[in-house]
Amino acid sequence: MGAGPDGSTPEALERMCAAFLDHLGAERALADNTLLAYRRDLRRYTGYLAEAGVSDPAGVTPSHVGGYLRALREGGEGRPPLSAASAGRALAAVRGLHRFAVREGWTATDPASDVSPPAPPLRLPKAVPLEEVERLLEAAGPVEAPAAVDRAAAVALRDRALLELLYGTGARISEAVGLDVDDVAGAVAAGGEGADLVRFRGKGDRERLVPLGSYARRALEAYLVRVRPVLARRGRGGPALFLNARGGRLTRQGGWAVLTAVAARAGLEGVSPHTLRHSFATHLLDGGADIRVVQELLGHSSVTTTQVYTLVTVDRLREVYAASHPRARGREGP
Repeated sequence: MGAGPDGSTPEALERMCAAFLDHLGAERALADNTLLAYRRDLRRYTGYLAEAGVSDPAGVTPSHVGGYLRALREGGEGRPPLSAASAGRALAAVRGLHRFAVREGWTATDPASDVSPPAPPLRLPKAVPLEEVERLLEAAGPVEAPAAVDRAAAVALRDRALLELLYGTGARISEAVGLDVDDVAGAVAAGGEGADLVRFRGKGDRERLVPLGSYARRALEAYLVRVRPVLARRGRGGPALFLNARGGRLTRQGGWAVLTAVAARAGLEGVSPHTLRHSFATHLLDGGADIRVVQELLGHSSVTTTQVYTLVTVDRLREVYAASHPRARGREGP
């Protein structure tokens, strides 16, 4: 494009924005809807600069860009405040504009380079109460096999074993369906040093050992003895622990489908495999477990990742205090 305009006319910012949008449409081939969003964001930005008395692209400073971001977050007359995510998307258009301006010679410096998007709000992991977990597990099916195992009973035993394992170990769904029989055989058989441990392969192919509780052990034993041999004869599941109806390894999507169907029967909404993982961690901490132990059980490489669960338990502490202490809510004690 050459050196670009000198920025001395009031239309300079608009021309710079038009050149940037042309660049996005022609060279980056952005979709029409995306271009419309960029156009809206830049119109809002140039309107803010005009109100601040800025008409020269070279006159835009980091304080102008930072002030624009604050204006987005705070809102104004006829303009509701934007969420962190929406303000971040609007700022992305501004940052792209100023990078383009420097590259094409419209300006010598980038006033937006050091203005960071707003941090998104901390999303606390969702955990469900123990009674809801138990309702979910009961909806999956019985822990022990009936005398005659038909197809429905076989599926129920497998589903109960899968969900007991997810909640009992805090495993990711990918880790659970990735298990082989040998990874749990010792834990199910019990007896011997380390025999009650399940071997998981987590992110980065890191291995960890997690104890298997009695409920999950009973469910897995019933599945391994009464169901898996039948399913294995139908296909080529190989060493896979959890098999689908055709005898192949249960996939991650298949595991999700199992939980979704069981949650619907239990009348629970918004329950995912990660919900069970979050509940596992939260219930351990509520029960007094050390955060370093929970870190190891979850397979987090840093305790910082695990610390988000402590915020959940602090909220729980507040609830218990408010409900239990005689002077927590202003009422007088005896």
